[in-house]
Amino acid sequence: GQEQVTELGHWTPVHGVDRAPVALQTPQGPPGNARAAGLVQQMTDWGQGDAGMTPMELYEKLTAQGDKVRTLKTAKADKTEVDAAIQLLVKLKVDYKGVTGQDYKAGCPPAEGVPATDNGQSGNGAEEDTVDPWNVATNSAKGVDYDKLIVRFGSSKVDQELVDRIEKVSGQKPHRFLRRGIFFSHRDMHQVLDAYEKQKSFYLYTGRGPSSQAMHVGHLIPFIFTKWLQDVFDIPLVVQLTDDEKYLWKDLTLEDCHRFAVENAKDIIACGFDVNKTFIFSDLDYMGIHSNGQCRSLYASERYIFRELGILLNVTIINFLPQFIPEFYRNVVKIQKHVTFNQVKGIFGFSDSDCIGKISFPAIQAAPSFSNSFPQIFKGRKDVQCLIPCAIDQDPYFRMTRDVAPRIGYPKPALLHSTFFPALQGAQTKMSARKDTIEEHRQHGGNPDIDVSFMYLTFFMEDDEQLEKIRQDYTSGALLTGELKKLLIETLQPMITAHQENRKN
Repeated sequence: GQEQVTELGHWTPVHGVDRAPVALQTPQGPPGNARAAGLVQQMTDWGQGDAGMTPMELYEKLTAQGDKVRTLKTAKADKTEVDAAIQLLVKLKVDYKGVTGQDYKAGCPPAEGVPATDNGQSGNGAEEDTVDPWNVATNSAKGVDYDKLIVRFGSSKVDQELVDRIEKVSGQKPHRFLRRGIFFSHRDMHQVLDAYEKQKSFYLYTGRGPSSQAMHVGHLIPFIFTKWLQDVFDIPLVVQLTDDEKYLWKDLTLEDCHRFAVENAKDIIACGFDVNKTFIFSDLDYMGIHSNGQCRSLYASERYIFRELGILLNVTIINFLPQFIPEFYRNVVKIQKHVTFNQVKGIFGFSDSDCIGKISFPAIQAAPSFSNSFPQIFKGRKDVQCLIPCAIDQDPYFRMTRDVAPRIGYPKPALLHSTFFPALQGAQTKMSARKDTIEEHRQHGGNPDIDVSFMYLTFFMEDDEQLEKIRQDYTSGALLTGELKKLLIETLQPMITAHQENRKN
């Protein structure tokens, strides 16, 4: 219920930006809004007085703040006031978990005798993880604290109940990414399943910012999971290649950005998506469809991409594509009208020196969340819900989209959030330090929670029992670091070889 605009994400982190990273910011009220300013002050002051509070006192504060948020929403209070109250609620939840070590649950007070903890990660002096569109970093060797991110972003945890329900509704064993908590957070997934059980379908939307010719194995994580979702639910998929965004943010030519989009499309298609139900498009092409032939048409673009790959497009889809598709851009304009410049600056951290293309781009990435942006697929329907599998750093961007959706008459997109792939997140997750001798390793064992080789295996090894045995053996010292790396190589090599063959063919 926390549909507030706090920051903006992209499909992939943008590096080389000549300004400080955007952090989650407390929303500031407009000048003269003393009431909202007072709420903001409450938030900044809160951490100064909670150090000596008992778990029960924190619980009572949380309960009272939750009631206040509901009262404000029911009374349709000013949005700035509601947002400030929500931010305070989120901060209280973080503090509560820092003190009790447990997530806050309404109606479930902390057990008597629960000691207040001092883990150095709560209160006003806490060093929180940095998670924004440009940087992902943490001071913890175990990586980002995803439980805290759930509280911070106001999303819901993918718990065992939801995993079991996905299995029941789909009739398939849950993907290993669900079983192992790699996709760990969601928005409105139960709503998607409710509708699916009533024979109401949905569609998938994911994307890629093509900043280089080759995609890293970590870039394929959302596509691997999205393919599984498409297979088990038998639904359409749209994939946006944001070559326009990369041109605006990177020191690249327009031609290079489009060429990278074509090359990245090869890697995406090599994942094995259903070509009859998958629509991959570049913004530079799809936004340029026009009947007078002056702009490159989608028909020509898609035939080009798939001819390069040696893959035949579904003929009925090609024939159905009109020469002029204004719906996508019309949705872009609708979104632009409902997000103010001040909001975008607060979300995205734009400065006066940023080009106007950056300011207008967010609406382009939001538009695929609405089904009538693709009339060639959904025949003009605007009521088909969208499910977006993405990394958690993208969630703030789609909170903006969800905030706009009801105001322009569209359903809010649902989301499934993934953790970060270790080698790409820039956190302190790294290879476990070697012991000085094999004997020392045998005696003390390794730590799989901070060893990248084991982390990779959690992404790519299918057998749960085998993975657990490896964890136990490595922890006990029975399995050496070199042997663990060998197991990883044996797991990755067949997968990478198969992908390369698919891409080539």
